[in-house]
Amino acid sequence: MTVRSTETGRGQRCPDCDAALPADEQYVAWCAACDWNVDPGAPDPVPGRAEALRRRLARRYGERLFAAMDEPARRDPSGVLAVVVALAVHTVSAGLAVAGLLLLVLGWGHGALPVIGALLLVLGCTLRPRFGRLPADAPVLRRPDAPRLFALIDEIAAAAGTTGVDVIVLGPDAGAHVTTYGIRHRRLLHLGLTLWEILTPQERVALLGHELGHFAHGDLRHTAVVARALDTLALWLYFLAPGSAPGLAQWFANVVMAPPRWIARGLLSGLDRLTLRASQRAEYLADGTAARVGSSAAAAGLLDRLLVTPSADNARRREAIVASRSSGSAARREAEEHLWERVAACVALVPEVEYERLRRVGVRRGHAADSTHPPTHLRHRRVTEGVQHEASVHCDTERTAAIAAELAAVRRRLAQTAVGDAGR
Repeated sequence: MTVRSTETGRGQRCPDCDAALPADEQYVAWCAACDWNVDPGAPDPVPGRAEALRRRLARRYGERLFAAMDEPARRDPSGVLAVVVALAVHTVSAGLAVAGLLLLVLGWGHGALPVIGALLLVLGCTLRPRFGRLPADAPVLRRPDAPRLFALIDEIAAAAGTTGVDVIVLGPDAGAHVTTYGIRHRRLLHLGLTLWEILTPQERVALLGHELGHFAHGDLRHTAVVARALDTLALWLYFLAPGSAPGLAQWFANVVMAPPRWIARGLLSGLDRLTLRASQRAEYLADGTAARVGSSAAAAGLLDRLLVTPSADNARRREAIVASRSSGSAARREAEEHLWERVAACVALVPEVEYERLRRVGVRRGHAADSTHPPTHLRHRRVTEGVQHEASVHCDTERTAAIAAELAAVRRRLAQTAVGDAGR
C-alpha cells in the first residue's frame, strides 16, 4: 500500500487551502480540493530515447483516439503497411532456408557452395517464426479441468462476438492476457491469481470480456502474421547482438553483424510504431466489450483495481513471507490455504479516496499499463462517461462458488510455490 511520505499529522487541514485531510494513517495525506501532496512519490524512471519516444507516441495516440472513438472506423493505412512489413519479415526467414537448401542440393561438388547452403539453411531454420508453446512450469487448465469456468468464458465470448479459448494458464501475478500457441494458433488465456482474487465476480466477467474483446475486434498485434513477425524480429536482434569476447575475431564479427542488426532494429521499431495506433484502438474497443458483458460499473471497477495491482503484488509477497516463517507445518498449511483471501482482504481495505488520488496521479503522469495501452485515466473516463451498459453476462453466487471449487487445487499449488519461494 502507498505509505505516507509527509509529516503532516492526521486531523489537520491542508496547508494550502485549509480543507480537511483524509484521516487514514496507512495512506498518503493529500487534499482533494487543491491536489496538495497528491503525488509525493519519486518521478518515474527516465527511459531510454527509443522508449521515451514510444511512450510519447502512445500517449498522443491515446488522447487522439479518445476524442475520435465514436467516429466511424476508417481503414488505417499504417495497419495495411504493418501487414506488408510483417510478410516481408517472414519472406526473409523463408528465403534464407530456401536459398540454403538450393545451394546445398544444386551446389553439391562446387566448392564451398554446399557449406554456405548448410549455414543459410541452419540460419533460416533458427530464425523461423515461433508459434508459441504451453508453459512447462505453470498450471494449465483444459475444459475437463474447469467446465464451469470454460462455460462462463464461452458465454462471454458469444456475447462479445467471438469464440472461447482452448486452455487457461494460471500464474501468481496480477495480470491477464490472451495469445495463441502452436501451429494451429490455438487460443490461450493467461490469468494471474493476484488480479483474479481481488476482483468482484462481475469485475471478473469484465476482465474476461476485455481479454476476449482482443479476439473479437481483430487486434492487429494479436493476428498470427504481425505477432509472429514481432517475435521473429526480436529473435533476430538477439542473435545479431554484439558479442563481448575479446579479440580481433569478435571485433570483426561485430562489425559484419552491425548492418543487419541496424536493419532488424529499424524494422522492429517501424513495425511497432505502425501497429501502435491500432493497438490502442483495440484497447478502447476491448474496454467497451468489458462494459457490455460485465456492465459499465464493473469495467470501471476493473480499471480501478489495475491502479492497485502493485499493492496487491506487495501484499502477496508479504503474506508469503509471513507464511514461510510460520512455526509448524500445520500453521504453514493454514497460511498457504488462506494466502489469496488475505491478499484480497488487503486490497478490499483500500478506501475510495486513495483510488481517487491514484486516478489523479495517473492524469498527471500519463500512466498506462504499458506503451501499447492508452492512458488508464482516459480508459476510465470512456467507460464512466460513455453509454452506460447493464451486464449481459452474470456471475452469480452459485457460479462463483463452482468456479472457485474448480480453481481450488491450482490456488493451493500456486500458494505453496509462492510461500516456498519466499522462504528461500
